[in-house]
Amino acid sequence: MSQKNSLPSTPKIDPGKYGVSVSLKQCRNFGFDMDETLDWFIGQGWRRFRLMSYWDEHEKEQGELNFDALDKQIEHITRVGGIITLCLGARQPRWPENHWPDWVWQLSRAERTAALLEYVGAVVKRYRDHPAIISWQLENEALLEEFGERSEVDRTRLRTEFALVKQLDATRPVIMTTSTSWGVPLRRPVPDIVGFSFYQIVFNKGRYSKSFHKPWIDHLRAGLIRLIWRRPSFIHELQLEPWGPKNIWEMSTKEQEKSMSIYQIQKNIALAKKTRLYPIDLWGGEWWYWRHLHGDPNVWHAVKDLLR
Repeated sequence: MSQKNSLPSTPKIDPGKYGVSVSLKQCRNFGFDMDETLDWFIGQGWRRFRLMSYWDEHEKEQGELNFDALDKQIEHITRVGGIITLCLGARQPRWPENHWPDWVWQLSRAERTAALLEYVGAVVKRYRDHPAIISWQLENEALLEEFGERSEVDRTRLRTEFALVKQLDATRPVIMTTSTSWGVPLRRPVPDIVGFSFYQIVFNKGRYSKSFHKPWIDHLRAGLIRLIWRRPSFIHELQLEPWGPKNIWEMSTKEQEKSMSIYQIQKNIALAKKTRLYPIDLWGGEWWYWRHLHGDPNVWHAVKDLLR
């Protein structure tokens, strides 16, 4: 059932300070419709979004491009005057992290690079004149080799991708995200804006652990990046969903709360604000909506109360 007409209108959430990532694949995992999900977020006041241009969704067969689904997502946001960061490349948010279409693995590495560049170019050309697109994010955590499936780190390819995007669209900033939660990028390509992930409780090697993440660390990193590259930084992914031994939709509420309780939501947002790095793009919105649909609005209310 569509939620877009069943919820009262609410004040806008300042798009200069806060945004939310919404993934077609994660919506599918939770079993709900992407367009209805975007309507819900819009109804709750969101106007800043990060969307993905998954390669394996839009070019299932080589040379056969279909952007209908992404066009609809962008149209939903455009109708209410929203703004969008659009992700580019093979590595984009959500598992399996690297979203190669199956057919590319029949190609040589050089041919795979050429196909990737052609796809990235097609996305940029299609949307570079769209007023709602305010920035590109190129290859999410591009050098993080140990997380995800079908990783293929190639810095030379990455530099070529970056140069291509800047050649095709010199007007919008290109965001690139750091591949660790502590490092400072020192090698090319040098993005226009640097994004940080901000996580507090993670699940790895069979156990929960607390991240070393502290606001002063990111504040220091941002200062060094500004000193070295004269580039701004922001939080592109603030953890506001559980990370546990199973997929979220397979975990009990009790298990979810081991890594993301109401208290942890409050704590993560408070710590992110202390970095003074804006905007802050929140991660986990599909989970808030899923809890809402299952009769528990408290997760979303906790987020909302801290943003307004």
